[in-house]
Amino acid sequence: MSGTVKGISEDMDRQIVQAVFDEDTMSSTSVGMSDLSDEILLCILRHVPVCDLVRNVANVCHKLHTLCHDKTLLTSVSLSEEYLADDLLVRHILKRLANHVQSLSLNGCYWLAGSTMELLARCRGVTHLDVTGCRLTSLRLSRLLSSLSLLRSLAFDVTPGFNSAQLSSEAVDSLSRLSELRQTLLTPSYGVVPCCAQLRKLMLQFDISDVTREGIGVCCQLMMGQSSVPHYQQLEEFTARLAPGEVNQTLLLLYLAVFSVHVPKRLRVFLVSIPGPNPAHWPAAPSLAQSLGQRGDLEALQLPRSWLDSLSLKRALEGNSPKHLSFSRCPALWPQVFQSLLEGGVKDTAQLTSLNLSGINKVLYSECRSVEDQLIPATMSRLAVGCSNIKQLNLMHTHYHHESSPGIGGETHLCASLAKFAHLRSLTLPACALSDGLNTHQITTDNTSPSPLFLGLKKTPRLGIQNYKPDSESSLSGDSTSGLALLLAGCPFLETLELIGPGFVSALPRLEPCTRASVEPRGMCAWARGVGDAHLAALEALPRLHLLTLAGLPGVLRGTGLVQLTRQCRDLQVLSLANMGSLKTMNYTPALLDTLKQCTQLRELRLEQPYLNASASFFEALSCCSRLQRLCLISRSGTFDPSAAETFMERCCHVIMCHMFMGGTLVACRTLQKVLLDRFSIDRSALSVVIYPLHHEDLPSVIRDIPLTLLDRITLFQSHVAQPPHLSPL
Repeated sequence: MSGTVKGISEDMDRQIVQAVFDEDTMSSTSVGMSDLSDEILLCILRHVPVCDLVRNVANVCHKLHTLCHDKTLLTSVSLSEEYLADDLLVRHILKRLANHVQSLSLNGCYWLAGSTMELLARCRGVTHLDVTGCRLTSLRLSRLLSSLSLLRSLAFDVTPGFNSAQLSSEAVDSLSRLSELRQTLLTPSYGVVPCCAQLRKLMLQFDISDVTREGIGVCCQLMMGQSSVPHYQQLEEFTARLAPGEVNQTLLLLYLAVFSVHVPKRLRVFLVSIPGPNPAHWPAAPSLAQSLGQRGDLEALQLPRSWLDSLSLKRALEGNSPKHLSFSRCPALWPQVFQSLLEGGVKDTAQLTSLNLSGINKVLYSECRSVEDQLIPATMSRLAVGCSNIKQLNLMHTHYHHESSPGIGGETHLCASLAKFAHLRSLTLPACALSDGLNTHQITTDNTSPSPLFLGLKKTPRLGIQNYKPDSESSLSGDSTSGLALLLAGCPFLETLELIGPGFVSALPRLEPCTRASVEPRGMCAWARGVGDAHLAALEALPRLHLLTLAGLPGVLRGTGLVQLTRQCRDLQVLSLANMGSLKTMNYTPALLDTLKQCTQLRELRLEQPYLNASASFFEALSCCSRLQRLCLISRSGTFDPSAAETFMERCCHVIMCHMFMGGTLVACRTLQKVLLDRFSIDRSALSVVIYPLHHEDLPSVIRDIPLTLLDRITLFQSHVAQPPHLSPL
């Protein structure tokens, strides 16, 4: 496939060259920017960040100055990820845009001072404002809302110390006209929800720790003093994402208390994501599901596993045509999900564009997994035909064990079924789904388990990878990637791909307990161990690949597939590698260095490996990633070279995030952190440097201080395919 794309590209290049030098078609007079029409120039300027428009391009000439202030460019402005925009520049931009901007996003601009936020009051024509992650007190919010009488959409953080009683009457009046509200809750509170009587869309992100920094337990009874309770009379969309913790779940149930009495008649989106295996039970869930199924306009649905049964799910989906469905970690719903999607339980399955079936196996894991507990190619083929417009599909924590004989319906490989999703752009797969099978000897060996009588009386045999031999890959998987080749041929336009092996759990503590409860021990799945360098090399057939996650792949021996992959996927911007190959040594270091040297477009790198050596050669290779902005290294026994890290930060001037959780001493980590902050913070106001020992007892409190937009995006390992929307930009 890559050869075809390359041939088309070369043919286009020849035509362009011929057109340029053809005397019959080109005039000898040169064409400059000033000769282009205003319409063409405006199309070009739409791709230029607003900071560059106002500060640089507008000063080139009178014509560009006029165009840069065209209302089509300035009505909707986003400064998210404009990391070089310091307070002085943002104030300058806000003064220039005050009379033009209608939609303004400062989402994730955690570095801006509170005094800069006050200048937003000058933008009186703003109808949509996003200040998630910014420093905004109750009083500043009150002054801001009092000036923005046209505001219809607001996104902000409810921080400790927030007091709705400090809001002026003008601010409350502005809130009463809001139709959309997004709140990130960092403390138990209703926020401004009770003031918003006309809400149609409510998005909540709960990120409250169970204990304070002083070790005192947080209690949701702090909310009982608020007499105004949200009623959601006009609500159409409700979304809630929770971080781990009992307080977050208790607070969510308080927000949902009104649903037990009255379900909004217009509700068509209900997405609730709770991490962990045992979410708090909500008795009103069945009545909510029945209500959602009555109108026939349900667009999106996600409920925790303990909230939904098969009958309730059937009622919710019947007669509807949803666009997003998530049944993550809901194994009991396995039969009903496919019955509704394949046998007419859903009115129009072609409307479905996002589907999350993560962990929907009947059992979490077992040494002798039956066929019924695996994904069936024939079923997935039917799903691809019925749900023909799916763009995002998440199959993490599921299993497929390929056998050489054709399965039910004559399908020979799961990848052949997945290849029928012609519109697929984002995909998350278990590693075993790529395997072409194992030989008889290996299956017999891997499935042989000791008698339960002796379990615990002797050391468990290690099921990790074997010592490397020149032709060991062929012994594991026959060096065959025929199944994967079918998938790549059918879905050549994939932009996001996540391959996650069974047993992978990130070493960071915040989500680790919740994750460990839903995965099986490393090495349990022999098929996953057969996925190696040959499979990674085959991914070169995805020319549009922008985001790649590879985690928990013990079959990767040398990492040579990474080198071949990045040589062809030149537009790769986000790369996450975790626990590749052996966990007792890092056996793909040379290939990793060659890989980094080729990633010239890379903007984000997350690397997690138990024995990572961030040496001078590592940082030298990383310096080739000249566009890199965000870096996260995690290694329980890893080491780092302080001087090399400092040199890297000097060379890569766009890096604004350097998070390293390694195995060094606390003194060494703090010393390097201070050096980097002291030297580079002046020129990089958005710089976030966190360097800390991975196993230090205070690490959870250190993680709490990381800006949430960075924490959600990269520091914490989590899938980003077919998930409920984040309030921070992703």
